[in-house]
Amino acid sequence: MPTAALFRFVALAEAASWIGLLTGMFFKHVTDTTELGVKVFGPLHGAIFVAYIAVAWFTSRKLAWDRRATLWAFVCSVPPLATVLFERWALRTGKLDPVALRRRF
Repeated sequence: MPTAALFRFVALAEAASWIGLLTGMFFKHVTDTTELGVKVFGPLHGAIFVAYIAVAWFTSRKLAWDRRATLWAFVCSVPPLATVLFERWALRTGKLDPVALRRRF
């Protein structure tokens, strides 16, 4: 799988796991009905979060991101669904386009 496609996949998976975790937290804390969602999506989100950080670092090296873009990729891993915003920005600005990378050098 190409680097940009892998990054996009993991960024979207990280956001989806946030949705699952937030839904599980709603049912656990607001409705007091079940902990199952948190027990399932908590570890899943944690694993995907670590994968996102690793893939973001790898992608930043492979596609020659500057420090600012790399820092924003890491910062966007914390707020819910921000990885999607970063992924869209990176796609729009050519950060995920290997052809644009070749044109820069």
